[in-house]
Amino acid sequence: MPYDPLISRTPGTGLEHVSSYWAETGGPEPENDGRLETSVETDVAIIGGGYTGLSCAIHLARDFGINPVVLEANRPVWGCSGRNGSFTGPNIGRLSIAQWERRWGAEGARALWNESMAGLDTVRELIDRGAIDCDRQPDGRMKIAHSPKAVPYIHSEYQALKRLDYQADILSAEDIARDHCKGAEAFSAIRLPDGFCMHPMKFGYGLVRMARAAGAFIHASSPVLEWKKQGNEHCLSTPRGEVRARQVVFATNGYTNEQLHPCLKGGLLPVISYIVVTSPMDTEQQSECNFVTTDSLTDTKKFLNYFRRLPDNRIMLGSRGPFREGGSVQHSRWLLNNIKRKFPPLENLGVEYYWGGWVAITCDNMPHVGCAEDDPTLLYSLGYCGSGVTAATQAGRRMAEHLGAGRPLMPELCTPLPRFPMARFRRLGQKIAFQWFRLQDLLP
Repeated sequence: MPYDPLISRTPGTGLEHVSSYWAETGGPEPENDGRLETSVETDVAIIGGGYTGLSCAIHLARDFGINPVVLEANRPVWGCSGRNGSFTGPNIGRLSIAQWERRWGAEGARALWNESMAGLDTVRELIDRGAIDCDRQPDGRMKIAHSPKAVPYIHSEYQALKRLDYQADILSAEDIARDHCKGAEAFSAIRLPDGFCMHPMKFGYGLVRMARAAGAFIHASSPVLEWKKQGNEHCLSTPRGEVRARQVVFATNGYTNEQLHPCLKGGLLPVISYIVVTSPMDTEQQSECNFVTTDSLTDTKKFLNYFRRLPDNRIMLGSRGPFREGGSVQHSRWLLNNIKRKFPPLENLGVEYYWGGWVAITCDNMPHVGCAEDDPTLLYSLGYCGSGVTAATQAGRRMAEHLGAGRPLMPELCTPLPRFPMARFRRLGQKIAFQWFRLQDLLP
């Protein structure tokens, strides 16, 4: 049976990375501490070896002298930390800034924005301090109106950023075509001068090296199959070992086994996002499209497309995936056709890489960074809603600061993970929502 986080206990044990552009170009995998074969004790156990868990481990070990044990089912950055679109920017969750204002008020929106900018600084600091060679591109981030009806949204976000005293730019269709890329679905855009693209697996590999150098232990091939509490200790059972810890961090996002703890049940909707990478553009194709930008690019569709030009002149584009793992030739063609609709001169490009991974959506479209309601020694950061590079790295840092120095967690996000209504029917609800999104994207 294909893996589905809603019903499977583990995504596997010791599996290789999925075949992807990132895995092929990521360089040698760093060493880890191997499969957990014994019983160990630690102050902090971290479940999950992606950006959240690795950032938490680095900051615990480096800043507070705590040597955590990280338990990863397969291998570090095996999940979406090594499969994502590589966009690093000031964003948290799926809501617009105007929606932040409506939900949390002006001050709450400002606090979230400041946190997102601090997260971007955290990513930059880790890259610089760890001398991580992750093909970092120049800063620039664009949200492109894919149709005339989306132009008011672009202006709404621009005004919301102005209220936060942040200077973005509004671009016309002519500006986009002249300075960035010339396409058929670009009627206006908002461009932020902060945020960049990078190689996500190289970044993750750098975090592994930093965490181990600081004193963290990272055990691959060690999925947590059972959690229980005995007195003041958490007992985490893996296939061949056990960790006894005073504090535990859940950092598994789209690969969460919600049966491990009651605070996780019904709180996430894991969905698959898929990516294609094309063959390289030749000189004529690049010239016709004027595809010169290194910015990260997203559109305004309900089935959002995120895309960029890679350093070797390939085009990467990602969007929603099928309901189950495995993908299909038909779906890879659908993604490729999204590229060709945006850039008709690229009609002859083909797909050379196609892969997917599970992201986690929450009921309120925002991540949650908090503690179990009945146990402050159990922390979690989950539900990045497809925008996890910055948010996950920052959440790991904030949890480390909370565990190491008692500092408050992110106030707006430190609320219990809300449960989906009729949680057992989440897949059915997803199918209905996807049909509605598809219809909205087809409307002129």
